[in-house]
Amino acid sequence: MLATKQKVLRRFWYPVMPEAHLAGGKPVPFRLLGRDIVLWRGKDGPAAVTDRCPHRGAKLSLGFIDADVPDGPAIACPYHGWAFGVDGRCRKVPQAHEPLRGMKGGTTGHHATSRYGWIWVALEDPVAPIPDIPEAADPAFRQIDEFHEEWAVAGLRLMENSFDMAHLSYVHANTFGILEEPRPAPVSIEHTPWGFVMKGEAPVTNKGISKELIRSDSERTVRVIEGRWFLPFLRASRIDYPTGLTHVLVTAATPINDQRSMICQWVYRNDTEADSPAEKVIAFDRAVTTEDRLILESSTWDVPLGMSEELHMPSDKPGIEMRRRLAALLAEHGETEARLPPED
Repeated sequence: MLATKQKVLRRFWYPVMPEAHLAGGKPVPFRLLGRDIVLWRGKDGPAAVTDRCPHRGAKLSLGFIDADVPDGPAIACPYHGWAFGVDGRCRKVPQAHEPLRGMKGGTTGHHATSRYGWIWVALEDPVAPIPDIPEAADPAFRQIDEFHEEWAVAGLRLMENSFDMAHLSYVHANTFGILEEPRPAPVSIEHTPWGFVMKGEAPVTNKGISKELIRSDSERTVRVIEGRWFLPFLRASRIDYPTGLTHVLVTAATPINDQRSMICQWVYRNDTEADSPAEKVIAFDRAVTTEDRLILESSTWDVPLGMSEELHMPSDKPGIEMRRRLAALLAEHGETEARLPPED
């Protein structure tokens, strides 16, 4: 599936960067689903428009923030100073006799907001809300922002990997997987309007820093997993340990284009900084994601939604369900799956 060619995918919210990236008062560029946009902090919060001035085509992200505009601050073009509001409409033409009259035309405005300490963007009117993560509102949990970086992987590949119980023994043999026990633990799937909830239990080893982080002296433990998948490319996986610790891993694969994604990851934990320093939590999760990244970036990125082009086994059920749901989403909105042309 070529995400950039599927119109309905423009109608979902995607986290694009931490809120702190807009704190400097300068415009910040981003590419979402193959479209160049520019973000800044407007009067009522984050704003996003297409990163192109309709006057002579300069990139607005090279410009500046103009506060001397009705309903500003607005984004101003570096070429001639034309300024555009959060809706994309031209609000100021400095060369005109009445600069603040602006004009009827402009660039394209997009939806932007803040939640969970991240900036979220929907290119077109959203068909679903930003995913709800209950632990974010629970005072027993703290949030740790882990990383925000570009990977050469398609969003669907990363989502399938996040729910793939069979890869743990091999890809994560150096962190928590049990190489001698490759048979994946069984899971159940509960369908929801926004995706699904996968539940299962997985035996893992406790190696190095992981013993300290889950406060266990045992060489092995069992993870009770509740993985929530949100259409199209976000997961919130809750892992409960016998020690009472809960670790909720939130990962979004925001599509930059068909081949690359911005991976935004943060966690919720029901412990304190004194129990488990954030630095160590991040270090362990980074070791795990580094193992995943090596494999995922080697994989093909035009992931088929149909069943005939790749082989499957029973533990692929979550990924198969993702493909089925995405295909149904496209059909519901009158679309067919966009693919690369077949090779000769």
